[in-house]
Amino acid sequence: MLDTNVWLDLLVFEDPRCAALASALHTGRALALIDAACRAEWQRVLAYPALQLGAQAQQSLVRQLDALAVPCEEAHPEDARPVLRCRDPDDQKFLALALRAHAQTLLSRDQALLELAARSRRLGLFAICQPDQWKLGPT
Repeated sequence: MLDTNVWLDLLVFEDPRCAALASALHTGRALALIDAACRAEWQRVLAYPALQLGAQAQQSLVRQLDALAVPCEEAHPEDARPVLRCRDPDDQKFLALALRAHAQTLLSRDQALLELAARSRRLGLFAICQPDQWKLGPT
């Protein structure tokens, strides 16, 4: 599971701290899950003026994400049990997807999500860490 900031680091900025992640995704040793809400945020963020991405670049980045990410079905209303609650409501969608998909790890650089790492661990859920702290498990 990757949040939007990590997707940006990976695909827009090609941050070297994401090199292991990029390799794992491209070789199929790791899966990045996505749902409609997370994908919509990706498209919205790519249009931010600060990124200075033209329409063609945005379309290319959407295609790159689609090539790397594995779609995850949307939640059913009865699945909506927020075991973890993020103080930033905009980030709750990443927690919901990680819970729904039984993810092993949520990679983020967002402080509001990273603050939940210890609680998620205590609850026996998924790891929450920055991309450069992520270690691929045994294959």
